[in-house]
Amino acid sequence: AAELEYESVLCVKPDVNVYRIPPRASNRGYRASDWKLDHPDWTGRLRVTSKGKTAYIKLEDKVSGELFAQAPIDQYPGIAVETVTDSSRYFVIRIQDGTGRSAFIGIGFTDRGDAFDFNVSLQDHFKWVKQETEISKESQEADTRPKLDLGFKEGQTIKLNIGNMMTKKGGAAKPRVSGSGGLSLLPPPPGGKIAALPISPPSSTAIANHVTPPPVLKSSNVGSADILLDLDAPASASKAPASATTDLWGDFSTAS
Repeated sequence: AAELEYESVLCVKPDVNVYRIPPRASNRGYRASDWKLDHPDWTGRLRVTSKGKTAYIKLEDKVSGELFAQAPIDQYPGIAVETVTDSSRYFVIRIQDGTGRSAFIGIGFTDRGDAFDFNVSLQDHFKWVKQETEISKESQEADTRPKLDLGFKEGQTIKLNIGNMMTKKGGAAKPRVSGSGGLSLLPPPPGGKIAALPISPPSSTAIANHVTPPPVLKSSNVGSADILLDLDAPASASKAPASATTDLWGDFSTAS
């Protein structure tokens, strides 16, 4: 994994001043006013690079690019890079050589914007390192958790109910239309009409046999007995014209 890591450049500043700083007198922090700010001990170019999770502050020559000093940083803020208490343009860094020796020096920028970019580049890098660590930790915890087996066992089947239709393997269900009593009813043909039953006209015999009762007179002198007599009157009157019937048959005999 170390061989696959590549070095990326986070920040480049063409002008940086390097100072020798006195030992720290107390735990209050470093003060840039204690340095000889008008007479820097070295001037060159600063590059901030990263390789894996480690960042590097490299002080290089402006012309040749030769490395003057290097400060590896494992965390920020930390002991490898500290800010001074009286200015935002000066920092104290811990440089190291390949033999394991280390020393603390002061660096400063003439432009406040350069100091801001230097600070932000380190913050962004270690913010990314923190996120990568959390993601790696979560993935390791997920691998140790028991996994749910949601697959079908051998011979296990399921059925799907879609509305009132049940689908089975090998065929599709057909809808059934049932009427009252469990009998199947066919729908009427399109455009069909129901013919009305013909009503036969009343025959002449039925009209002749129909007897309409006479109207009842609305009078206070007529009683219930008179009403009954009026209803029986047409029956008795129908028996009176016997001679007319005899004369009718006589006419038929004469004609023959």
